[in-house]
Amino acid sequence: MLETSLYGPVKAFLQDLGFVVKGEIGGCDLLALSEDSPPIVVICELKLKFNLELVLQGVDRMAASDEVWLAACMSARGKGRESDARFRNLCRRLGFGLLGVYPNGKVDVLLRPTALTPRRDPKRRSRLIDEHRRRQGDPVAGGGSRNPIMTAYRQEALTCAAALADGRKRPRDLKPASPNASKILQRNVYGWFIRADRGIYDLTDTGREALIRWPQQRLVSDGAE
Repeated sequence: MLETSLYGPVKAFLQDLGFVVKGEIGGCDLLALSEDSPPIVVICELKLKFNLELVLQGVDRMAASDEVWLAACMSARGKGRESDARFRNLCRRLGFGLLGVYPNGKVDVLLRPTALTPRRDPKRRSRLIDEHRRRQGDPVAGGGSRNPIMTAYRQEALTCAAALADGRKRPRDLKPASPNASKILQRNVYGWFIRADRGIYDLTDTGREALIRWPQQRLVSDGAE
């Protein structure tokens, strides 16, 4: 079992609470925003077992969120950390919520988060909210780290690549679908673009391979969610 298998049930749980949920935002397994302005920011970290590493991840996320939830699989015989009063007491003192996920996808609230007043990191919080809002759809299941993350920047770069697939263009030709086209083409972070002439760009072979690798992301970027 992979940590990404917990993502669907936990996402559904938070959606039922009224949050918009997306995976792998700014290193967080799951980021949820409320519809309020400013939004309530909820971060949830996923692990197959409740352990100290999960708690340490939660501590790291405190400064960028309003609530931290920790989610893990329920142990088969009920003898895991979720049943340890000391573990629950630690999480309670830190203000964390605990979610237990069963093999059938059922989610139990083991501990609800409490409102604490940790030191805030407004810049990090702002970056998380911006990435969540700019990312189209929810292309990455939280809990996975082996594959490249489909960030909002990568999505927009794919939009540019898709527009160049049928021939060379100027950055201004791409602006209707990609407001940051000029910066993306000039920075060329992924090596997908090449300057074919003054102010004119074309796709590299690497760029064409990217369109084959992420065809579904082209659809998301074009608004066909």
